Amino acid sequence: MVEQAEFAVLAKRLGDRVKRFRARRGMSRKDLSCHAGISERYLAQLEGGQANVSVNILWLLAQAMDTPITEMIEAEAEASHPDLPLAKKFLDQLNPEQQSEAYVLLRQNFKRGLKLKRRVALIGLRGAGKTTLGKAVAERFGAPFVRITSVIEQIAGMDMTEILLSTGQKGYRKLEYSALEGTVESQHSMVLEAGGSLVSEPRTFELLLQSCFTVWVQATPEEHMRRVMGQGDLRPIAGQQMAAMEDLRTILDARRHLYGRADAVLNTSGRAIGDSIEELSRLCAPHLGL
Repeated sequence: MVEQAEFAVLAKRLGDRVKRFRARRGMSRKDLSCHAGISERYLAQLEGGQANVSVNILWLLAQAMDTPITEMIEAEAEASHPDLPLAKKFLDQLNPEQQSEAYVLLRQNFKRGLKLKRRVALIGLRGAGKTTLGKAVAERFGAPFVRITSVIEQIAGMDMTEILLSTGQKGYRKLEYSALEGTVESQHSMVLEAGGSLVSEPRTFELLLQSCFTVWVQATPEEHMRRVMGQGDLRPIAGQQMAAMEDLRTILDARRHLYGRADAVLNTSGRAIGDSIEELSRLCAPHLGL
């Protein structure tokens, strides 16, 4: 009985981790099952802690989400410094919001080789207003406006749907990093709009944080959904709207601590566009001003 109880706990923990990684990637259960080559029904059982999982299945899931399998099974890396386990133990006692705050403080206090230049990056979910606000602020300060997804499409010679179908998450993430790296090298001044899921790729997100003043453009889930639908984009509600809203909340919850690493936050919910533009301009002025 004890062994069964321990297995149930481990299975539930693993299912939660798979669901959390999937949410960070912005992948639906159907997307993940398709890319991993496993049934959607089995994936639902796995995420619910009701499936027997093999190493092969974990490897397929990790490959589909371009995530190290060691992170899927919570393997601990050997510490490179004796103080590192102590620091990790301390951070583990904090809640996700406090952990994000601690990371920002550490990054601000140990800016080794930071070269921000005159670069600002906007992060956040689709529908927050990144494009509208980014274009307006870029024009105000005479800086180029760059959408990283457009750069990725130019490099690949195909649109986002084709890229994901032909290369999967792993190929897309490689293109995303290359696009950001090339853009940072070529643009000493810009307002950059990052894709909503960029924050889920540690190496790419770290490059963004080290190269730009970052602003989390924030909105409520309801506002996100309303704006995206208002643009005529029905992808977020390709099924039932209630299920789509639940997925949106799950994705936002999974990424909240990642978005929270930004240098500043701009909440656009219930605000006129002009007001949001003015506040974003104020936040960016020290970094885009001549």
